Amino acid sequence: MTPQAIIQALPMPVALIGADDRLTAANEHLEQVLGPDLVGKHYITALRQPALLDAISSVRQNDRRIVTRYLGRDGAHDTTYQVVVDRAGDGVIISFEDQTVAEEAGKMRRDFVANVSHELRTPLTALLGFIETLGGAARDDAAARDRFLAIMSHEASRMTRLVDDLLSLSRVEEDERVRPRENVDLAALLASVIKGLGPQAEAADIEVFLHAEQADQLLPGDAGQLVQVFTNLIENAIKYGSAGGRVDVTLSPVQLQQRLRSKGVEVVVADQGEGIAAHHIARLTERFYRVDSHRSREVGGTGLGLAIVKHIVNRHRGRMVIESEEGQGMRVSVLLPAD
Repeated sequence: MTPQAIIQALPMPVALIGADDRLTAANEHLEQVLGPDLVGKHYITALRQPALLDAISSVRQNDRRIVTRYLGRDGAHDTTYQVVVDRAGDGVIISFEDQTVAEEAGKMRRDFVANVSHELRTPLTALLGFIETLGGAARDDAAARDRFLAIMSHEASRMTRLVDDLLSLSRVEEDERVRPRENVDLAALLASVIKGLGPQAEAADIEVFLHAEQADQLLPGDAGQLVQVFTNLIENAIKYGSAGGRVDVTLSPVQLQQRLRSKGVEVVVADQGEGIAAHHIARLTERFYRVDSHRSREVGGTGLGLAIVKHIVNRHRGRMVIESEEGQGMRVSVLLPAD
């Protein structure tokens, strides 16, 4: 069996560099990374990246295996490969292992830790500053003490909401692969959520209306998690709606839902707020993404609510669609399968 036949059978990108510094064999997987017609090319022309070229030169000189990286691009996405360079007789063999997913996961973890640290640092700094002030200059100032204590309570509540949302997100992600099987009366659940948010809607001078064409619709779902979903969506509609306006919550009857390609229901939460620009919509379910950071923090947002909603909807094998235009409010549709 020829070297080309052996390399072609391997499941990862592999190439063999001969004693004349030209590629004597390369499989199809490597051609997907580097391009076609690799065999016969000088390795410098084929590989190009300095770190990999230096590794090949070092293996030739020192006869010692080296592991390095190769950074590529697959369409619109950057890719990262771990490359093992080793001796193979008079030549050198190089093998590529795709590390893109692992790299992205690592970056997501780093970004997540950085975001959590930032979100906690701000209220903690405020608390420490007020505690220091209350222990010193404002010790005997009753008016300042009451004002500072109110702000400290607000900041402590903000941290509590953030920790609660982090724990909730962790639990939702853990259960995401397990589809719920309990039966839930969605109309009754929505009515209960709207009633619970009544004081908040009244304070914001917004009326919330439920339109349910069919009562007693039982669907498979996790009642607790669905309460989280619709509490979050309706609460957002109240927070970001226009004072004196309304929020409409519409529950469709069970019917064929084209977006699900099966029978299901659609729950639409629509507000009359300012809306958002189209380029924000795709990122709204990212953790800690905010369209207006200052306003979101003012109204008590943690930046995790829609991320939690997305995972819960995924667990229910449903879909969430967000539509908005500046000045036209926002419309969030949640589609849930009926079986």
